[in-house]
Amino acid sequence: MARIKYTLDYVIKSSPTILYNFLSTPSGLAQWFAEHVDNMEDSYSFFWDGFEEKANVIEKEDNSFIKFRMADAEGDEFLEFRIERSPITGDTVLIITDFADDYELDDQKQLWNSQVDSLISSVGGAN
Repeated sequence: MARIKYTLDYVIKSSPTILYNFLSTPSGLAQWFAEHVDNMEDSYSFFWDGFEEKANVIEKEDNSFIKFRMADAEGDEFLEFRIERSPITGDTVLIITDFADDYELDDQKQLWNSQVDSLISSVGGAN
């Protein structure tokens, strides 16, 4: 059964430049996404509770988006962090695109909500 592609949008009170740093550097990602992050060139290793997951950057544009392909990804799956500006409010919006099995979709969304709460705290406070 094919996994489901989904997107989540979050308003983040931050400049795109600062937010991109939290989405693309080992030190930034380690503050909210994983316990520890290593990288060499476009290869990243994410660590959670002794578990390592490897990923490669497959596309990026500074201060706009970064797209990872996880080592265990199926087919054309990826994880993308995209930064956009709301044309109406001017707010910075983080759009996360990920994939999940149907039965784990709600849990994955809750996990992202929790992680983005940590991101919001890391970039400088409540929204």
